[in-house]
Amino acid sequence: MKYIEFDEKRPLDLILLGRVAIDFNPAYSDVVKEEFKPLKKVHYFEKYVGGSPANIAVGVTKHGMKAGFIGKVSDDQFGEYVTDYFNEKGIDTSHITKCTGGEKLGLTFTEMLSPKESSILMYRNCIADLQLSVDDVDEEYIKSAKALLISGTSLAESPSREAAIKAVMLAKKCDTKIIFDIDYREYNWKNSDDISIYYSIVAKEADIIMGSREEFDLTEKLIKPGMSDEESAEYWQSKNAKIVVIKHGMKGSSAYTCDGLKFSIKPFPVEARKGFGGGDGYGSGFLYGLYQGWEIIDCLEFGSAEASMMVRSNNCSDSLPGPEEVHAFIKEEKEKYGEMIARV
Repeated sequence: MKYIEFDEKRPLDLILLGRVAIDFNPAYSDVVKEEFKPLKKVHYFEKYVGGSPANIAVGVTKHGMKAGFIGKVSDDQFGEYVTDYFNEKGIDTSHITKCTGGEKLGLTFTEMLSPKESSILMYRNCIADLQLSVDDVDEEYIKSAKALLISGTSLAESPSREAAIKAVMLAKKCDTKIIFDIDYREYNWKNSDDISIYYSIVAKEADIIMGSREEFDLTEKLIKPGMSDEESAEYWQSKNAKIVVIKHGMKGSSAYTCDGLKFSIKPFPVEARKGFGGGDGYGSGFLYGLYQGWEIIDCLEFGSAEASMMVRSNNCSDSLPGPEEVHAFIKEEKEKYGEMIARV
């Protein structure tokens, strides 16, 4: 069954709105290899474009989709770096604008202690991406895309939260499908009530909602705390959602569809380099399958495979694979572990 009908006449497959940042990861190449160690002992770093919606934009573009981005960057060489990177990847940057008040791109320093233990150190004071304003969002651009993806981080502060909500309102007006990637990061949020208020505003309008169990709990705090996965799916589908994806980390993930069905998947086993970045690969792969018209379980399997590929990588953007690489990875994993390795 096809749960989402996209307007195939529109030139852009997906517009993403939200955070773009810069990641500094411990170097791990043929030239320099920083082994697992505390961040304070790392001397060499590799620089990458980061931020969940930015990574998903790169990921879907590598799958041959046409993506655009609505965002704010710093008026300096780092701002030019991420814009140039997007342009090189074929992502439309016509609605990425520079800050005028000296705000800077977020910097993320990654600590990799072991295959199962990693963390990030964020620098997000006077931050560029949250300066996005309602003036940066226009109806014609939203109308040019089959779908709009809102990243939850964009709702953390004004003026960005108003810009995101305006984009959602225009998308509803233009029948541009809405994808809500909850993407919770604790930085910049003032309290948990704010999180529930603004997340639920977008979630109630979304056609697709993707997030972890913890992210759904935050969204539902002021609605009905303690819902099960099934109750969450039923609640959001009573609003507008056609597909609700709930992730449980290494325990796997499930997609709940508006016809009452549930599809579940497990992660593909890999030797991890880091404990994050998988969600961006998951989102890229799942959405690609959805746009291809695949069955939901196949979309989940493809997303899960891409997530596993990303946690074994040293970065979250450059290593995002193309579809042939993902298919080859799935084939290799099934030959090694059995046909049903990822399916519940």
